[in-house]
Amino acid sequence: MAEKTEDLAIALFGELFMADQLARNRISKVLPKGMELSHFGVLNHLGRINEERTPAQLARSFHVTRGAMTNTLTKLEIAGHIHIRPDWDDARRKFVAISPAGRAARDHAVQSIAPLIAEVVQALGADRVRAILPVLRELRTRMEGEV
Repeated sequence: MAEKTEDLAIALFGELFMADQLARNRISKVLPKGMELSHFGVLNHLGRINEERTPAQLARSFHVTRGAMTNTLTKLEIAGHIHIRPDWDDARRKFVAISPAGRAARDHAVQSIAPLIAEVVQALGADRVRAILPVLRELRTRMEGEV
């Protein structure tokens, strides 16, 4: 019985890894020139929550190192897509917020990828996508709890 469960788990994760790779490749190709997937992820996150975050909080949210997040934030700041300000109470800490230009860049990126994502949802069927979302959310939640 355990072998069948392991086979099922390997098949599940194999499909997840391949779908992730294919989705990242397809989305990267339609993002606006100069925007990387990591840039879009941060802009989308900041745009959705509409609150400041520290670089450490963002690194935890994206499950990346602080160094990787610093690199992404530096590029976004140079592009004018985010504002980074010091914490007035603790000068060692910084806060990151999306800028108006960043919100516009995020909106442009969403417009670029929306047809691609809509095409996939339409091909699979909206009911099937709605049915799988709770399972994927639970899988993500369980995986986050194990980090």
